Amino acid sequence: MIQDIAPYVYENSFLRRRDPRPGDFVFFHRNEKEILVKPEGEAFRFPLVSETGTEGLYFAFLIDDTAFFVGPERGTKAPDLPGFEFMDQSRFRTAKPRHLAFAGITGMQLMRWLATQRFCGCCGTPLEESTWERAFVCPNCGKITYPKLMPAVIVAVTHEDRILVTAYANRPGRGMALIAGFTEIGETVEETVHREVMEEVGLHVKNLRFYKSQPWSFTDTLLMGFYCDLDGECEDIILDKEELKEGRWICAADLPDRSGEASLTAEMMEMFRTGKWREFCHE
Repeated sequence: MIQDIAPYVYENSFLRRRDPRPGDFVFFHRNEKEILVKPEGEAFRFPLVSETGTEGLYFAFLIDDTAFFVGPERGTKAPDLPGFEFMDQSRFRTAKPRHLAFAGITGMQLMRWLATQRFCGCCGTPLEESTWERAFVCPNCGKITYPKLMPAVIVAVTHEDRILVTAYANRPGRGMALIAGFTEIGETVEETVHREVMEEVGLHVKNLRFYKSQPWSFTDTLLMGFYCDLDGECEDIILDKEELKEGRWICAADLPDRSGEASLTAEMMEMFRTGKWREFCHE
């Protein structure tokens, strides 16, 4: 998945922040969708501090000993550097090197949040940066705001030797998907699983087993993956046509090979295709 960048190590502790060095990287964005990069053959890199200067930088995180910073004016004041161009964030799904792709999409999430942190949402006072955590503080009313993070679930519904796959109604060109949805106020993520499956395909499920989570910075989301079983023998799908254009049961042998893809959905489908999901889903 996109966050699997070993042997590189991602470190986002705000307490590890430090001053910029010449070999550190700087993020600049355009319209909160594109980021400034320099293509280098089949790879790419971000501008270096030695190319941009140190004024107005905001510490983002570390990967190994390299720090990443958001550029001046929350990354909107992009320098005119020879050989650099803006790249759409969607390309980070497949871009290499993987650790810079992960850094880039994480940086985009941070910059989208920074773009909204100018005035207090309660009293309208200009916000100030916290000195000890990644947050903004209102000097007037004391309200604290933290980076935007939305919890959501990815659900693999299984029945005997089949898995339920879907296709979104409003996303042309996307392939097979799993049931997915955001957690609502006042519910657990387990309750989200039951609700989303019922809303999208009209089925009851049981035996929820948590698989793993994934930061999905493309949509400011923290994904939590679950496998679960169909509850009962009725396999009839009642499709929510506002959300989905297709929902069907499919055997493992008919699933495409999705190894190495960036998303949790792809990994969970690949685990089912290869039978590896049984290693933790069954006693």
